[in-house]
Amino acid sequence: MTRPVRMLLVAAGTACVGLGFIGMFLPVLPTTPFLLLAAACYARSSQRFYRWLMTNRWFGAILRNYREGRGLPLKQKITTLLLLWLTIGATAVFAVTSFWIRFFLLIVAVGVTIHLLKIKTFRPEKNRLRKAFSLREAPPPENGCQTGESGG
Repeated sequence: MTRPVRMLLVAAGTACVGLGFIGMFLPVLPTTPFLLLAAACYARSSQRFYRWLMTNRWFGAILRNYREGRGLPLKQKITTLLLLWLTIGATAVFAVTSFWIRFFLLIVAVGVTIHLLKIKTFRPEKNRLRKAFSLREAPPPENGCQTGESGG
């Protein structure tokens, strides 16, 4: 890949990270699609930026869980939906007078809500408990005896 193409991909990825960051605070802008696009741009242009994004304390876990098919945490879904409807509702009621703009805002809110509800919900506690109580992963007893037998 040529240097100008790599620079263009890094610039596009950085712009997407910026939009994704803004989207954390403005529910009208979706965060995850911009971050996934940034990850795709960085993966093709800069391993350093890709590694930074995937291990970032704000974005990394979201991206890894989404890419690996685990979904989004329930807390994140609830927070996103709450902020989405509060922001769009307040905008529609207090800032917009046009019926068509209000209608468009409603359509955007419904679309984002449907999208978020279709995404699998990631429950880390459930996965940790499943691993902790899995019989296949349990270590053997230290003294070689089966559980419940007396050693005496």
